[in-house]
Amino acid sequence: MVTEPSPGIPQYLSVGYVDGIPFERYDSERGQTEPQTPWMAAGAEPEYWDRETKINERNQLIATTDLETARGLYNWSGSLHTVQRVCGCDLLSDGSVRGSFRQGYDGQDFISFELGSGSFVAADGAAQITKRKWEHDGIVAERQTHYLKNICPEWLRKYVGYGREALERKEPPDVHVSGKEEHGILTLSCHTYGFYPGMIGINWLKGDELRDQETEWGGIVPNSDGTFHSWARIEALPGEREQYRCRVEHTGMPEPGIFAWEPESVWNSSPVLVAVSVIAAIIIIIGLLGVGVWKLRSGKREGNGYDPAPTRIMA
Repeated sequence: MVTEPSPGIPQYLSVGYVDGIPFERYDSERGQTEPQTPWMAAGAEPEYWDRETKINERNQLIATTDLETARGLYNWSGSLHTVQRVCGCDLLSDGSVRGSFRQGYDGQDFISFELGSGSFVAADGAAQITKRKWEHDGIVAERQTHYLKNICPEWLRKYVGYGREALERKEPPDVHVSGKEEHGILTLSCHTYGFYPGMIGINWLKGDELRDQETEWGGIVPNSDGTFHSWARIEALPGEREQYRCRVEHTGMPEPGIFAWEPESVWNSSPVLVAVSVIAAIIIIIGLLGVGVWKLRSGKREGNGYDPAPTRIMA
């Protein structure tokens, strides 16, 4: 929700995800909830979309009220401000449910609720006011607990049923390891592309030892085709390059893979191969031109030479 919508940025936007894949969307410009995947469009009953649209219209009104409340809490001016809500649940392999609710303003955490603890966590002094109010009346905690424990898992099971074939597929990652040396430091990067589902383990090893404290990770980012990509990098001494390996673990792989950076030799590198090919081509062209000129000159000598006319003696 934003206070100042603009072209391409609706005042209110809601997107539903399953395993990181957006499957439905509502925005205040279009005014209706719409499917984002073929399996959702084919699986959900027609009345589902009208029901979801009404829910989103109601949530938009709540978000508007929340922004006005935050304006008073933070003494905002009339500039651009936003409110974000993230609410969801996980179905674990043992059958249990994990759920949480988070709300923030202008990209900063405000208040959160965990199903396991059943309590609110305030991010700052202003949020403490809201926390005390919600804990006093008990209504918000009860409503969130019911949604996260019952309604959310019920619908998650339905969504998984609609898209089971797509959601339960396993696509292993393509792994690429690279290195760059600068100012006496070697930065090793391990990139993984095109994997699904969006859970992956990427770790750097030095010998047989995990070096997680020295590793920097990128997020798990969705691609336009429904797969994901991610990366992990580490800094090392150039002389220790051969000790480092990248370990990648994903459900699409039969077993964890170990990958190392293999710098291309000078003669195997693409720029050098191109340069050698160009030089060879130039030498061949020069040779052909030389042969052509030689033949041309030889032809002139044979065809244009002076042969004296025969002498006839007249009696």
